[in-house]
Amino acid sequence: MTETTPFWLALTRIEGLGVRGCHKLIEHFGSPQAAYMASLTELESCGVPARVAQAIFAQAALKEAEREIQEIYKADCELIVYDSEEYPPLLKQIPDAPLLLYVRGDVKVLSQYAVAVVGSRRPSAYGSSVAHRLAHDLAQRQLVVVSGLARGVDSASHRGALEAKGKTVAVMGSGIDVMYPRENKKLADEVAKSGAVISEFPLGTGPTPENFPIRNRIISGLSLGVVVVEAAEYSGSLITARLALEQNREVFAVPGNITSAQSFGPNHLIKQGAKLVDQWMDVIEEFPAEVRMQLLPPLEASEGEPIGAQSATLFEASLTPDQKAVFETLRADQTSFVDDIVGAAKIAHPKVLAALLALEMNGLIRQLPGKNFIRKL
Repeated sequence: MTETTPFWLALTRIEGLGVRGCHKLIEHFGSPQAAYMASLTELESCGVPARVAQAIFAQAALKEAEREIQEIYKADCELIVYDSEEYPPLLKQIPDAPLLLYVRGDVKVLSQYAVAVVGSRRPSAYGSSVAHRLAHDLAQRQLVVVSGLARGVDSASHRGALEAKGKTVAVMGSGIDVMYPRENKKLADEVAKSGAVISEFPLGTGPTPENFPIRNRIISGLSLGVVVVEAAEYSGSLITARLALEQNREVFAVPGNITSAQSFGPNHLIKQGAKLVDQWMDVIEEFPAEVRMQLLPPLEASEGEPIGAQSATLFEASLTPDQKAVFETLRADQTSFVDDIVGAAKIAHPKVLAALLALEMNGLIRQLPGKNFIRKL
């Protein structure tokens, strides 16, 4: 915790302020301490309601915050506030980022590359199996799997990541000390050992229905993209997908049986432009090149040294056979779709993607929207 922690915590206890109101207040004064040191006139002039200004001026909730900090220590968790160096940078980009996060586990995991896997609380056997497999495969590629610790797809996703010896983050819709559902207590403990269990809600907060749509923005906000496995028409997972779009995150969906109500959500998302997913590579290939370079294993050059260890450009060094085959299918005056490149190069899809990544990182080709590629030379 930092010296600003009590002030951040106190602001969250001011009735009528809210997350966005607090962000506006901090933007005006520069810090929560400065807001608490401001005069009543200054507080009222920055646009907050009169009763909120009066509460802050009266130093409301500061003593309560100090007491709660002691309770947080007893609960064996950490409190990460918005201006902390440990606050997840990707989450900080969303317009209504939580002011603070209660964390049980490894705080550093929250700042690593992550993908959310969400879906129905009552999935089919197919849905559970797919969520488990995708989470397992993504975790094996060093992606943190984020989900909501709910029954069904969420639980399958966490377990898949854990079985891959990967890292996973559970975002709760209750206080971090209030387990919901109760049967997931053991799973939550395992998640905390390999990753983190987090919440923005105060200790003791129950799992009320309105909390879950609120927490969904954190699930998407921590992630590069959101994968929806199974979701009915009015599922909370569709709320998460909508929030992901608003936050400029990627949205993915696993297609399902058109006769199943649980398939409405992902099938609808695919019709609206979400990326269809049937394997882990479908997710990773949509991420920026610098992210993919860290997640995909490097190709080996003919001399046996990794691509990254070679000199400045692939023209100065020698192209690997796969890179050469892929590069020769591309033109400078015409784009080529990735599936067409696979067919023309007569190489397996994962090897083509790895070759394209290496060529892109070395400045020989450029990726355009829709998984189309073109030579730079």
